[in-house]
Amino acid sequence: MRRRAGSVAEWALPYWTRGEAGRETPEDLFKVLYLGWLVAFSLKVLGASWDVSWHFKWLRDDLAPPHMLNSVGTVIVVALTIIHVYTGYGVDKTAQRLIQWGTATFLIAVPLDLINHRVNGLDITSWSPSHMLLYIGTFFMICGVIRGWFMGAPPGRMRTLVLGGLFVFMFENVWFPAQHQEYGVFGIRAWDAGKPEAEPILLQFAADQMGRPIDREMVVNFSLPVPDQVYPLYGAMAAMIVLVFAHAMIGRRFAATAVAATYVVYRTLIWPLLAVADFPRSAVPIFLIAGALAIDLAFLIRHPAVRALVGSVVVTLVVDQVLRVQNAWLASPPLISPMTMALGGAGLAVLWLAGEWFLTRYRLRDRTGETVPA
Repeated sequence: MRRRAGSVAEWALPYWTRGEAGRETPEDLFKVLYLGWLVAFSLKVLGASWDVSWHFKWLRDDLAPPHMLNSVGTVIVVALTIIHVYTGYGVDKTAQRLIQWGTATFLIAVPLDLINHRVNGLDITSWSPSHMLLYIGTFFMICGVIRGWFMGAPPGRMRTLVLGGLFVFMFENVWFPAQHQEYGVFGIRAWDAGKPEAEPILLQFAADQMGRPIDREMVVNFSLPVPDQVYPLYGAMAAMIVLVFAHAMIGRRFAATAVAATYVVYRTLIWPLLAVADFPRSAVPIFLIAGALAIDLAFLIRHPAVRALVGSVVVTLVVDQVLRVQNAWLASPPLISPMTMALGGAGLAVLWLAGEWFLTRYRLRDRTGETVPA
């Protein structure tokens, strides 16, 4: 063991020199750095998945196992950020700044979130300001890592697979707050069945914070704390624009579908694991795969502006209709009027048009795949 540690140190120490971002990075070092990012994000995703289920069962605890698992990933993130900033290896200036800003925002958000819980007690919604800072910090962090890999990785199968994996992490981070409603649906079902998933101490704490008795209205407010419009509109805009970027940057025919399907498969696999461990389950967002497939097909349209306008209409219709099918056959958060989804389509059109300009302006389209505009 000591010999192995010594060999690693002997290999790594010569690289520990101060340098500017964008310096030439040896191939073996580049791979190790980004393998580190994949490990860090994997730990953070596992911790986050367990965390949201944990909070629907137990009263919050700073040292809860999901928080500790997430923290291990955060430690690796901080270490990698220091390496990139000090040595300049593995990133250009833009990627370095995005990673810096993202990590700094996340680290600032952590104590703010702890203070928020100390002052306000149980933070009932995933959409609170302190929680959103955590997601925003992680968002910029992953943006920097995606750019660093996109700009520095040599063409080939490994480049495509890692880029796809990074977009899965990005998609998970963006979609994470919407899981509150997905868990909330099952929380209400469990209450109505007379078998609440939350422990009595959590129900009492939430009721006291709301100033209500422990009744169905309290459970609904705890389980679905934001307007019903948030979930489908967020799916039509925030989730879909991530998949637009995924398709354009990965540059493979069904790239968006692969990213969304990987995320959904992951959620499906942890579903029985949580159930066996007696943790709350959630409504898995299968409808996102249909939206992703619609995005992939939209990229058959060669003109960027036409693609964005036509694609936003088709994608919104697909998301709305498949979500309704899922609601009827399986489970989903409450639905809204189809007319309201027109706002989601308009929002997606604006985001998609801006995205097409951004991808072209900053040369972020894959140039080896099939989706380069004519």
